[in-house]
Amino acid sequence: MNSTASLARPWALHPFHAAVLGGVLPLFLGALLADYAYWSSYEIQWSNFAAWLLVGAMVITTLALLCALVGLARGSRARAYTGLLVLTWAVGFFNSLHHARDAWAIMPVALVLSGVVTVLALLATWVGFSSLRVGGAR
Repeated sequence: MNSTASLARPWALHPFHAAVLGGVLPLFLGALLADYAYWSSYEIQWSNFAAWLLVGAMVITTLALLCALVGLARGSRARAYTGLLVLTWAVGFFNSLHHARDAWAIMPVALVLSGVVTVLALLATWVGFSSLRVGGAR
């Protein structure tokens, strides 16, 4: 009688990784809402608020990306998730650079970029947390 042991375990997020990933979407969503508030009212403080929210989102996204890269180095199979985080980081970086311009010059591109990066952050968060249910409940 032969038996084989499978050492492949399903990929799961480390608690720190999950906490950092949980902060990505709210910050990008806040920046999108601040950009919308600036687009509808032209109060310059909303543009400043969106720029600061983007800085926080980029710091948190960088930490989540570093955690994902460490996971890949340790043999994780989460390539799609890491790719989504890289894309989110890249679009967020260009959005941050665009927000560094004069407040009157950022619209409407800032609103579009914030919308795109928020959708990417939603997808990355979804894919990252959906891996926690792999294998079912015991």
